[in-house]
Amino acid sequence: MDFELKRAREKLEKEQKERKEKAKLRLERERKAKQDALRQQEAIEAAQRQRRIVAAEAEAKADQLAEENLLAGRGVKFSRILEAMPYQGSGDKIKLPPSCFTELSDEGAFDKGPLHFSLSLIHQEGGPLSAESADKERLRTTHAGVLEFTAEEGFVALPLHCWSNLFPADAPSSATVEVRYVWLPKGTYAKLQSVEYGFSYIPNHKAVLETSLRQHATLSQGDTLTVNHGALTYHLRVLELKPSPNISVLETDMEVDIIGPDSAVTTNEYVLKPLVFGKPESGTVDEGRYMYYKFSLDDDTWKRISSEDAKIVVNLDSQTQDGDTDLYVSRHPLLFPTLHQHMWSSHDMGSKALILGAEDQNLGSGTYTVAVYGFKGTSNYTVSVTVQEAPKHKPGQNAASSSSVAEVDTVECRNCRRYVPSRTIGLHEAYCSRHNIICPHAGCGVVLRIEERESHVHCEKCSKAFQRAEMEKHMKVFHEPLHCPCGVVLEKEEMVQHQSSNCPMRLITCRFCGDMVEAGTSAADARDRIRGLTEHESLCGSRTAPCDSCGRSVMLKDMDIHQIAVHQKN
Repeated sequence: MDFELKRAREKLEKEQKERKEKAKLRLERERKAKQDALRQQEAIEAAQRQRRIVAAEAEAKADQLAEENLLAGRGVKFSRILEAMPYQGSGDKIKLPPSCFTELSDEGAFDKGPLHFSLSLIHQEGGPLSAESADKERLRTTHAGVLEFTAEEGFVALPLHCWSNLFPADAPSSATVEVRYVWLPKGTYAKLQSVEYGFSYIPNHKAVLETSLRQHATLSQGDTLTVNHGALTYHLRVLELKPSPNISVLETDMEVDIIGPDSAVTTNEYVLKPLVFGKPESGTVDEGRYMYYKFSLDDDTWKRISSEDAKIVVNLDSQTQDGDTDLYVSRHPLLFPTLHQHMWSSHDMGSKALILGAEDQNLGSGTYTVAVYGFKGTSNYTVSVTVQEAPKHKPGQNAASSSSVAEVDTVECRNCRRYVPSRTIGLHEAYCSRHNIICPHAGCGVVLRIEERESHVHCEKCSKAFQRAEMEKHMKVFHEPLHCPCGVVLEKEEMVQHQSSNCPMRLITCRFCGDMVEAGTSAADARDRIRGLTEHESLCGSRTAPCDSCGRSVMLKDMDIHQIAVHQKN
C-alpha cells in the first residue's frame, strides 16, 4: 500500500515538474517572441527614419541643385538628358532638338544673351569600368554653345571638340549626356600649353589662335583645344582661365599666355632647328621624311645683299652613296616647305647648293626655312648657310678682254663652232674631229667628248640636258604626276605654281585678321571678287568694327570705302 502511494506521489510530482517546465518554456518563448518583435519594430522604425532622412537630404540636395542651376542660369531652368552623337564640325557649337528651342524660349533664355550649356557625361556604354574610372566618367564635363535646333528628338549632336573632350579615349558605342543651360562670364585671361613642338614657330601664332577661337563660344579648364594651320594640327591644353574655370569667349578681349610642351613629350618632324651662318649642322633623314632648319636675315645683311656685295649660299652635302636628298628653301610665312610648296629648290645628285642674291625678288630680310628631304634611302647629310662676298669686277676688265679677242685673226671651227686663231685652225680641226662632238639635239649645241656622248641625254618632255644617271631622278621629281589635296593632278613645276597662286587650299595672309588661312574658292559676292578677295577674306571682312572717326559699325572690307566716302580720307 505504501509502495503504491509512493509511486502515485512520485508520478504526481513528475507531472507537476513537467507542467512547470513546459510553463517555463512557454514563458521563455513568449519572452523571446516579444523581444524579437520589439527588435523588428525598432529595425523597421530605424529604416523608416533613415529613409526619411535620405529623402529629406535628397530633397534638400535637389532644392540646392535647382537653386544653383537657377542661379547658374540666371533664372533660366533648363536640363535635358540626351543621347550623344558626333558630327563633323569645327568649334564647340552643338545641335539640339526643336523641343529644346521651345522650352528655352518659354524660359526666356534668348533674352539673357548668348546660349551656353554644360555637357556632363552620365553613362557610357563600352568595356567594364572600375570604380575609379566610373567616378572620373561621372565628373567629365565640358561646355558648349548652340549651332541650331535641328537634331533628332532625344539626341544631341556634338562637334569634334566636345566629343574628344568628353570621350578622350576610344569612342563609345552609346553615351548619355546631361545638357544644362548655364550663364558664363566673359573671359579675361587664358593660359594654354602646346602639346606639340612648333606652335610658337608660326608667324603671328596668337592671330592663328584667335581665328580658331572665333568658332568657339566657350572655354573650359582642363579641355584640349585643336588649332589647324594649313596641313598642320596643334593641340593646346587649357591650364587656367579667369575670372572662372569656365568662360565665354564671345565678344571679349582676353590676355593669352602660351607655354611650350613638357620636356617629356616626343618631338615630331615639324621642328625648326636654328642654323648659324657659317656653322654646319649634321643629321640623318629617312626616305620620304623632312628635316627642318631656320635662319634669319637681318637688315644689315640684307643691305649687303641688296647692294650686290654678298650672296646667301645654302649648301647640302650628302655622305651616303646609296641614298640621296633634296633641298627646299622658303621664306616665312611659308613655314614648312615641301615638294609641292617652296620658293627655291635643288635636286642635283649628291651635294647641292642654292645661291640667292639681290636679283631674286622673293629675297629680303626675315626668317627662312631650310628643308632637307630624304629622296632615296637613309642619308647622312651636312647643311650650312653662309654669306659669301660677291666677286667684284674691275672697271674696263670685260672691255679689254673683248677687244683683245677681236684684234686676233680667228676662224670658226667647223666641228665645235668655236673661234680659234687662223694659224692653228688646221691642227685644231684635226684634233677636234677625232675627240669632240656637238650634241645634235635642237637648241643644245654643247660640245662633248666622244666618250661622254652616251651619258649626255635630253628629257623627252622638257628637253633639258642631264647625265644619264640623273635622268631617273629628274623624271620622278619633275614629271611624275603629283596629287594636290584639292584634287588637281599636275607635274612638279605646274604644281608649285598652282599651290602658290591658284589652289583653294593654299595658305594666304588674310588682310583683315592677319592670320595664315586657306584661301578657299572665289568669293561668293561679285563685288568681293572684283576687289580680289578670297573666300575666307570675303567672310572675315564681313565682321564689323567701329570707325575710328565716327564710331559707326562698318564691315572691315568696306572700311576703306567708308573712310573715303564719308570722311574724305585718302
